[in-house]
Amino acid sequence: MDELEKIRKKKLMELMKKMSGEGGYQGKQAEKYPDKPIEVNSSNFDEILKKYENVVVDFWAEWCMPCRMIAPIIEQLAKEYAGKVVFAKLNTDENPQIAARYGITGIPTLIFFKNGKPVDKIIGAYPKGEIERWIKRNL
Repeated sequence: MDELEKIRKKKLMELMKKMSGEGGYQGKQAEKYPDKPIEVNSSNFDEILKKYENVVVDFWAEWCMPCRMIAPIIEQLAKEYAGKVVFAKLNTDENPQIAARYGITGIPTLIFFKNGKPVDKIIGAYPKGEIERWIKRNL
């Protein structure tokens, strides 16, 4: 059991490195419209909401299995919607004040922000098709 947990932790750390965009984006277009989820926290959260018209914030935590289940879906959607929607990930354990600001009581929670304002949210691990329908409805 301990070995399995070590493997999970290692894989999660690899995923986190990938998601944080180590290596950076290439060119101005990629910087303007990232094609990977970006890590947000108390120091850059408001700035990201102001910078992009459409932002989907994934409120998650490392220990949350449903959060881990939707992480690859969020990765795919970030690629598919690059230029239209920016995907951001906020660790609720590390940023409880932001989670409290938006009334996050269960994770994963996805909130769709339009022009810096929350317009819709879904709570729980949904299949890709459902999340995509939700995004299209809010665009």
